[in-house]
Amino acid sequence: MTKSQMIASLAEASEMSKKDVTALLDNMVTMAYKEVKTNGEFVIPGVGKLVKVDRPARMGRNPATGETIPIPAKTVVKFRVASAAKKAVL
Repeated sequence: MTKSQMIASLAEASEMSKKDVTALLDNMVTMAYKEVKTNGEFVIPGVGKLVKVDRPARMGRNPATGETIPIPAKTVVKFRVASAAKKAVL
């Protein structure tokens, strides 16, 4: 489902204008980014949560040469699916 299809479907279901639904989704995405950046997680009830995770430094391997190379520590964002969503889909 594309973003425009999702907006059209939500607008029809909620009887809101497409412009209002678009603004709502954009605001929710912006809020999610800020929340993950400051608090480390953002929960979307019934769907899952975005979580900021610190990956430790490790040794990796160059597939072309087989040489071991150090991979530095970094922070990544992961999405954890809620159990309710897993049960509904599977």
